[in-house]
Amino acid sequence: MNYAIVIANRLELNQRQVEKTIELLEQGATVPFIARYRKEVTGSLNEVQIAAIRDLLIKLKELDKRREAVLASIEEQGKMTDDLRRQLMAAESLTDLEDLYLPYRPKRRTRATIAIEKGYEPVADAIMRGHWNEWDDEALAGARDIIAERISEDAPSRNRVRNVFRRRAMLTSALARGVDENDERVGKFESWLDWKEPIGRAPSHRILALFRGEEAGVLKVHVRPDKDDECIEALTSRQRPQGKAGEQYDLAVADSYKRLVGPSIETEFRNLLKEKADREAIRVFAENLRQLLLAAPMGQKRTLAIDPGFRTGCKVVCLDAQGQLLHNETIYPFTSVREERAAVAKLEALVEAFQIEAIAIGNGTAGRETEEVVQRCHFNRKVVAVSVSEAGASVYSASDVARREFPDYDVTVRGAVSIGRRLMDPLSELVKIDPKSIGVGQYQHDVDQKMLAESLGDTVVSCVNSVGVELNTASRELLSYVSGIGPALADKIVSHRNKNGAFPSREALHDVKGLGDKAFEQCAGFLRVRESDNPLDRSAVHPERYALVERMAKSVGSDVQTLMQDKELRSKISLQDFVSDDCGMPTLQDIMKELEKPGLDPRAKFEVFEFDKNVTRIEDVKEGMVLPGIVTNITAFGAFVDIGVHQDGLVHVSQMANRRVNDPNEVVHLHQHLKVKVLEVDLRRHRISLTLKF
Repeated sequence: MNYAIVIANRLELNQRQVEKTIELLEQGATVPFIARYRKEVTGSLNEVQIAAIRDLLIKLKELDKRREAVLASIEEQGKMTDDLRRQLMAAESLTDLEDLYLPYRPKRRTRATIAIEKGYEPVADAIMRGHWNEWDDEALAGARDIIAERISEDAPSRNRVRNVFRRRAMLTSALARGVDENDERVGKFESWLDWKEPIGRAPSHRILALFRGEEAGVLKVHVRPDKDDECIEALTSRQRPQGKAGEQYDLAVADSYKRLVGPSIETEFRNLLKEKADREAIRVFAENLRQLLLAAPMGQKRTLAIDPGFRTGCKVVCLDAQGQLLHNETIYPFTSVREERAAVAKLEALVEAFQIEAIAIGNGTAGRETEEVVQRCHFNRKVVAVSVSEAGASVYSASDVARREFPDYDVTVRGAVSIGRRLMDPLSELVKIDPKSIGVGQYQHDVDQKMLAESLGDTVVSCVNSVGVELNTASRELLSYVSGIGPALADKIVSHRNKNGAFPSREALHDVKGLGDKAFEQCAGFLRVRESDNPLDRSAVHPERYALVERMAKSVGSDVQTLMQDKELRSKISLQDFVSDDCGMPTLQDIMKELEKPGLDPRAKFEVFEFDKNVTRIEDVKEGMVLPGIVTNITAFGAFVDIGVHQDGLVHVSQMANRRVNDPNEVVHLHQHLKVKVLEVDLRRHRISLTLKF
């Protein structure tokens, strides 16, 4: 199989672009590296296109591996023919390949094989040819079993039934047999106890909800046409025998569909629906994760972080501007008036003692109440107080990463540190947490976990490399996501840094044992060394282009440092003069952007957000209120918005704009600050309906 041709056709890309991208991937290049530093080679394909090429290449290789196994199996059976080999080699999908292999697949004893053992195959052959004898009932039943299996193993017949399913199949659900309607589990799925819709219209979240109900034993889900007639007709051969033989053949066809083909194709379509739903849910999760990771950082500020709690108190930590732990203790503002006063005094003293510039308050239990305590403090310096998402903080605090960072502190201290650090730099802190635990997904526990991990891993890698990483301060976890590094090399880099001190330059990476030329090529452009004597080490200009930049500077009678500082000098450079076989205008334009703003952080500027001070409980929320909110999660059916009452409200997709919205991401983004209007408050079910249409 020519992979490049197949991939180019399926993805509607130029064949040469695909060929060159495959070459780079096969040489060990990463997606971020190819997208950023090999634009001339690929024709400026972006990360999404390159990742699609990579993923399809893997699938095609897996298909070929399976094809080899099938060919070997049929050859071993001595049943290979030239026509069969041609069909197997031409199969472009696993489904087509397995259909062709079905008659030759080693199988357990079936009704058909038992009938063959009893000598009824000649009867089946005779019926198929239209011949008739007065066979006894057992012989006819055995013959029908043989015919039914033959029909079920016929690839064209199966394809005809698939076509009927594509056009007619319905997704249906009902209460599972034996489940009482009063069962407490039923309440979660009450909307789906009598559901029916065409499979083409079923959105991903509904598909996953139905399958979750089935997994819970509450629902019975089917994916099949309402009536069997068209499917049975699709199985009926054009050479259908006449007379009594035809009657037996018709019975065999009906049995084949009901017992063999129908269940098999239904399973196939269930899997296709599940895969479709998984991909959409994972896409939503990955987009949310991207927005969360690329959330605006407050930057290096001396920070006091609070992990709120009522009975157990609030854990308080003080961090320096680099996020290092300086102090920790617990305050108990909610146990008595006296303790509240003591907590206020303690916070005021800590802010002064550690010259705190920002306060990060976890948004979980007691979060709003803790904000009120902070608001009662009188600080002698300007301090910004911010509510910070706690999602995943508890996972981090109990992880090996946290134990390695803070071996002498308990989980409460680690959790508070995580809250403070994610205010300073969300990306650097959140990469320490399994993306599935960050809480911005939709049905993340129901989807294919391997597919989910791969997609979220790609997202983290993309975000880390788009921002860039400071080599001398990055954690092992952050470094491990840099192009070409990975966990093992990240450990070696940190160990080298701890033993020998800060890296003076990118070039010094060559001193790390085990980091070869290929790894250096892949990672160097995404690493920053702010204290380096070479100003280009602070930029995204790759070391392989340093000599080119020096030539640029020389062409206008300058040095690199001056060129980066002088816009007028840069305007005098004619990029066309520096075009070469391996360096075209895309790369040259990227270099000029970096010279203008070296190492520019692509993330937005940080903005302080405040909830309505008069609304702290769901009981305070009234229909018609317009409240400030922050988007916490985006799903296919809408967005969840925190309005500060420990219960996020839902802005359904129908309430996002005065037009049809296909994707909520068209209207909102994660952590967006916005105003919402309250449509309805359901205190019994703790649900708040919101709208952006006002």
